[in-house]
Amino acid sequence: MNLPFQIDLKDKVCVVTGGTGVLCGLMAEALAACGAKVAILALGSEACEQKAAQIRQSGGIAIGIETNVLDKESLKEAHDIILKEFGPCDILINGAGGNHPKGQTTHEYLCVEDLENDDVQTFFDLDQAGVGFVFDLNFLGTLLPSQEFAKDMITREGTTIVNISSMNAYCPLTKIPAYSGAKAAVTNFTQWLAVHFSKVGIRVNAIAPGFFVTAQNEKLLKNEDGTWTPRANKILQSTPMDRFGEADELIGTLLYLVNADASGFVNGVCIPIDGAFSAYSGV
Repeated sequence: MNLPFQIDLKDKVCVVTGGTGVLCGLMAEALAACGAKVAILALGSEACEQKAAQIRQSGGIAIGIETNVLDKESLKEAHDIILKEFGPCDILINGAGGNHPKGQTTHEYLCVEDLENDDVQTFFDLDQAGVGFVFDLNFLGTLLPSQEFAKDMITREGTTIVNISSMNAYCPLTKIPAYSGAKAAVTNFTQWLAVHFSKVGIRVNAIAPGFFVTAQNEKLLKNEDGTWTPRANKILQSTPMDRFGEADELIGTLLYLVNADASGFVNGVCIPIDGAFSAYSGV
């Protein structure tokens, strides 16, 4: 792949959770292109192996391991394989995350008539299990892998964790309260963990992507004919650069954060990559 710049990650072991997704899959490719040994952790053994094979075909070093980031035993089993195949983890990308339809509302604003409409999911209809799933996947899905793999990093030079937050952490979007709250928790946890690990040499930072078209949100952003939905148009109107981001536009920031020579004193930050969405007041 074409990298915005090259860094040397030879002999570094990188673990990428959620590495079969559009954004984190490209991150895994970029890390491998810089010489890292990349372990892709996600649900679905076939998808994991497919992504790892793609990286190997491009000359990189990668393995795919089906892993449930909410299951400590599953994480331990993956860790054992990585230790055997590659060695201890140097870089952890916590990319596993997502939303759930039972953790979101149908409309942006509550209207009285919605309360009598069974086809509308209001704030009062939010499902506890659905909200819990979203918080678990995004927050615990960041905390548990960090518990497992950060053990390898203690007092080893150049080790780092990069969490994937969201613009929702800065300003909650309508309709998705569970996801917004969960990503805010990820950003807060990033700061907490950076302080907690500061004496043992592990840096912890986060990336907050703005709006990118992925498999997860494509149906929310595009109509069947390929035109933008009303929600997508509202996003574009609130993004001063007048477009959605491209997945490879995350890579420069990622490589900067994992390169201790460039960002060795950068710790506990969450960097927005959003076309100035978070900077725009609307006027």
